[in-house]
Amino acid sequence: MSWLYLAIAIVFEIAVAISASNAKGFTDLWWTVATLVTGGIATFFLSLALLTFDVGVGYALWTSIAGVGIVIVGALLLGQQLTWKKLLGIVVVIAGVIGLQLSGGA
Repeated sequence: MSWLYLAIAIVFEIAVAISASNAKGFTDLWWTVATLVTGGIATFFLSLALLTFDVGVGYALWTSIAGVGIVIVGALLLGQQLTWKKLLGIVVVIAGVIGLQLSGGA
């Protein structure tokens, strides 16, 4: 169940980033509300996942997988460029996530 909680937290963390980018420094009310609500939901589900995961491993998985997801969403839906340097970064992050999993932290 902790993996499901972590997956939900990751999806909402990606929503936080998209909302925050549209909130224009918290000057757009509805995007600001969306940022705060999705952030609260992401944190709630992360806290549930951390009942099983070591805090360092769980938090690292959450932020790194969400970061990769945000880069991919930016490239696919927001017209942001996906360069070879970004792809290399994604590969490094994925390798790090696999390394954390192999460490037995969850």
